Amino acid sequence: MLSNYKIDPIILNALDEDVSYVDITSDILISEDSKDTAEMMSKADGVVAGLSVAKRVFEIVDPTIEVEILKNDGDHVAYGDVLLRVKGSSRSLLKAERVALNLLQRMSGIATQAYLYANEVKDYKLRVVDTRKTTPGLRILEKYAVLKGGCFNHRFNLSDAVMIKDNHIKAVGSITDAVNKAKAMIPHTTKIEVEVESLLQLEEALKAKADIIMLDNMDNETMAKAVEMNKGQAILEASGNITLERLKAIGAIGIDVVSVGALTHSVKAFDISMNIK
Repeated sequence: MLSNYKIDPIILNALDEDVSYVDITSDILISEDSKDTAEMMSKADGVVAGLSVAKRVFEIVDPTIEVEILKNDGDHVAYGDVLLRVKGSSRSLLKAERVALNLLQRMSGIATQAYLYANEVKDYKLRVVDTRKTTPGLRILEKYAVLKGGCFNHRFNLSDAVMIKDNHIKAVGSITDAVNKAKAMIPHTTKIEVEVESLLQLEEALKAKADIIMLDNMDNETMAKAVEMNKGQAILEASGNITLERLKAIGAIGIDVVSVGALTHSVKAFDISMNIK
């Protein structure tokens, strides 16, 4: 559940960017006492997410606006479905419209993409997770949308887990030294993940007893060998060039997790319009 104290700063920043101090068009053309009803309607088939965020935009712009949410985040919607209905000051409705739509469309696009990936692996133990390749300032919203589409979150930020990547290994000298240094400093509740680019590095990471091992840009044949070598010792995560078309084959290999930047970094916005009735 998204908390207002987390999403309000995002919305206020977006409103400040979009409205500044007046909506010069609406404030000139529409009388102050004019009231209307408007509906947000789906213009495509997919999964909706961010309805509570859109609702909050209207509430912040004008607390007197009445907002009726007609679907739930995570629902499958079709073209023509009404998602949300708002009633109140015509000026206020128009001032809130673009920010509410931008956030709702972005989040619903991510949820729809996540659903496609989740559905592809529903018969496997494979878990599809997101990455930190998110829009700056919108990570909490985008990761929430991933969950509503049926996929899972990776670490939220750099503080969540130790992830030893290629540049860390180069800086420290070896996987073994990097893992040992991390183990000496972290609390017992924190896991260590190591990124490997070869089966030789995988062997070293296993000997160092990493909790999670990321197989970076490996083909399916190499990943199958990695599963054999691992023998269930560590969680195996595949990353790099993970496409929708590869998922079933990766699931059949026995990989535990795939991380997919495309869940958030290059998603097309879901088509939603707002129409005054």
